Amino acid sequence: MGGGAAGIGHATAEHLARAGHQVVITGRRADVLDTAAARLRDRTGATVHALVNDVSEPDAAKAALAEVESRFGALDVLVLNAGGPPPGRILDVGDEQWQKAFELLLLGPLRLARLALPRMAERGFGRVVFVTSSAVRQPQPDLATSVVLRSGVTAAAKLLSREHADRGVTVNCVAPGATATERRAQVLGNRAKAAGREYADLAAEDSAGIPAGRAGEPEEVGAAVAFLASDAASYVNGTVLAVDGGRTETI
Repeated sequence: MGGGAAGIGHATAEHLARAGHQVVITGRRADVLDTAAARLRDRTGATVHALVNDVSEPDAAKAALAEVESRFGALDVLVLNAGGPPPGRILDVGDEQWQKAFELLLLGPLRLARLALPRMAERGFGRVVFVTSSAVRQPQPDLATSVVLRSGVTAAAKLLSREHADRGVTVNCVAPGATATERRAQVLGNRAKAAGREYADLAAEDSAGIPAGRAGEPEEVGAAVAFLASDAASYVNGTVLAVDGGRTETI
């Protein structure tokens, strides 16, 4: 479970733990991860292991999978949830920022999927869920790297969904819209500053533009991921599940 220390990743980890899974949460800061894992254990009574791992590093995928298999024997559910890169408009993003975002959002997750999928197929069961963004369907100009690279992740997931579908393995995406996380606060804060507006006013305006009339909660996204990871979703494959309060205008 990538990004399991906070926000959508943490909420998803809790849903999976409550569903009976042994959970491994990953991230780059040991102290934050340890605290998050202890909180999840207290809340759910489940086995939760914290693993320091930077998905953007070339050897991170092999190390993470080896750790999971040594502790738990096999990996049944892989949730690929990477934090958002810095906001920026497409012509303002430099090569170095593109490269870092590419490693974080696309190449790193694909390395993990490439290793995990054949193992899942051998056992006859597997669930892979990429957490992307509703911006892949309704692009936001100031989130250029996220829009472009997560669109690539969505395409990759569709291709991967066909690889082992006949052996009990599914690959899907969950695309959150506006969600009450630190990431949303950062994006709205940047927009407010650029427009010379008050943050509270812009946040209220943004929420008003959502048919549901509010931002989502991380737990609501986590519930969608947990469903796709379950036996109940065995015939759901290669799809993008938007969790955005109805904001995305495309069908």
